[in-house]
Amino acid sequence: MILRKIVGKDQSGVRLDDAIATLCAGVSKSEARRIIDRGGCTVNVALVRVASRGVKAGDVIEIGIMEAGRFQELQLPPEALLYEDAELIAVNKPAGINSQRTPYQLKGTLEYWVTEYFKAQGNSEPARVVHRLDRGTSGTMIFPKNRPAAAWLSKQFQDGLVDKRYLAVVRGHPDQERWRVDAPIGKVASARYGIVEGGKPSITEFRIVASSADLSLVEAQPLTGRTHQIRVHLASVGLPIIGDATYGGPSAGRMMLHCSAMTFQNSKRIEVTAFAPLAGEFEEMVRGLPQADLNKT
Repeated sequence: MILRKIVGKDQSGVRLDDAIATLCAGVSKSEARRIIDRGGCTVNVALVRVASRGVKAGDVIEIGIMEAGRFQELQLPPEALLYEDAELIAVNKPAGINSQRTPYQLKGTLEYWVTEYFKAQGNSEPARVVHRLDRGTSGTMIFPKNRPAAAWLSKQFQDGLVDKRYLAVVRGHPDQERWRVDAPIGKVASARYGIVEGGKPSITEFRIVASSADLSLVEAQPLTGRTHQIRVHLASVGLPIIGDATYGGPSAGRMMLHCSAMTFQNSKRIEVTAFAPLAGEFEEMVRGLPQADLNKT
C-alpha cells in the first residue's frame, strides 16, 4: 500500500520521521524510520533515506507500507558473483528477492546490493538494471559497471543477441522431448499475463532435461523477452511450474524457475557466458530426478 500525504503548516520544520508518524495513522516513528531506511519513502518524488531531514509545508511525502515480515536484508556469499571484468558483473540472484527497487524498498534488492558492491570497488556508478528476473526466479543477472557498457548490453538484449537458458521443474511429463510455443502474450489482470489475441509476439523453445513419473526438469530458451513469458507458455500447455501459484503450479517453498546461463558478446566482441548453479530446494528436487545431468544444462 502506498500512502501519499502533504505536509501542512503544523508539520513544517519537523523531522521526516516525525512528520510521517503524525500524518499517517497507524505508522509509529520507529516504523517510519524503518520505511525510510529500506528506501520506501519519497519527498516530492525524490527518494529520501535520512530520517532526520526536515520537511516544509507543501512537501508531498509518499511511503510504501510493506507486508509484515516481507522485507529482508540481502547478504550474498562470495560465490554468488558469477563473473566480473572491467565492464560488468554477473550475479546469481536468489529467489524471493526483487531485482530492482520498488515503491516499497531499495535496500534488500539486488540493485542495492550491486550498488554497494560497486562502491566497495571504488566505482561510484549506480547499478543499472538492463534486464530483470521475477521476484520468485533465481539465477543469472548481469549489471554493467558504467554508462557505455549499459548502452552496449541494453542493445544486445533489444536485438535478441543474448542467449538465455532457464531451468524449470513442472508437474507432469510432456509428450515431446523438444517443442516450441509461439503464442502472443498480454496482460490479463494485475500482475498476471496470458496468451491473448493481439498480444506481443512471444516464442519459447523447450526441451526435457530429466523426468520422473510425476515431475520433469525442462530447459527453456526464450527467443523474445515478455513479462512472465516462460511461466505463461508452460502453463498454456498444461505444465505449470512447481511453486508458481499465479499460473496454477503446485505449492512449494519457492518457484522452481532458474536462469541457469546467459551468453552474449561484450563491447570488445568477446563472448561471455555466465553460469548460475542450482542451490537449496531447487537443487534437492532436481537431484531426485532420474538422468538429471546438470553439467549438460
